[in-house]
Amino acid sequence: QATDGTGAASERDQDPTTNLLETGAHTLGIRLEPHQLERFRLYHEMLTEWKARVNLTSVTAWEEVQTRHFLDSLTVSQGVPGAMLSSGRLVDVGTGAGFPGLPLKIAFPGLFVTLIDSTAKKTAFLTHVVERLRLDGVGIRTGRSEDLAHEPELRESFDFAVARAVAGLATLAELTLPFCRLGGRVVAQRTLGDEEEVRRSQGAIHLLGGYVAETKRLPWPDRDEDRGLVILEKVGPTPAKYPRRPGVPASRPL
Repeated sequence: QATDGTGAASERDQDPTTNLLETGAHTLGIRLEPHQLERFRLYHEMLTEWKARVNLTSVTAWEEVQTRHFLDSLTVSQGVPGAMLSSGRLVDVGTGAGFPGLPLKIAFPGLFVTLIDSTAKKTAFLTHVVERLRLDGVGIRTGRSEDLAHEPELRESFDFAVARAVAGLATLAELTLPFCRLGGRVVAQRTLGDEEEVRRSQGAIHLLGGYVAETKRLPWPDRDEDRGLVILEKVGPTPAKYPRRPGVPASRPL
């Protein structure tokens, strides 16, 4: 049985249970090679191995992980230019179990990815995944994004930022836009339909150096909610005082 460096099976011997992931990625315009599909399978294996030690996700069944975590993460690609996906710098704020940053790295190996989470057990899991999957160009930082966004080597240095777990759009903007370079963008995965929240957040986004460039709907046939992307463009520098101290962006949104 032919394998690559990760132990991936040849296309002839490929695990048929990855068809859901492969087909779903194809609808997003992404071709996943056999060795990439094997990396996703191993990633799921590690999620299930670590779930007793670390609160990573309540969704661990293989079919659900393929759709609710892996494919959901890959939808971010619909809001990012091809040049950024092929060799850009991505920061994933509050990444948790690695979503959406690690699935994007597996699908687009030329990306340089920085994963940020405040929980050391979660970053230990991410380190384990990156080492086992032999992923180059992945940095992992343990800490609050409110603090890390003020570090010179991270501030305004990324092509695009994501933050899957953040609730309000104004809070998300404060935690992500400071990481983006001028001309960069934030791709926010949202349940669409609340245009009022987008309107209310416009002032905060503008204050932070951005604007709402686009709202993009995505087909999601197995869910009730209307999933989509809100894309923020970085057009001006973020004032030095933002983000505010840890906890403030969430408790007192701009």
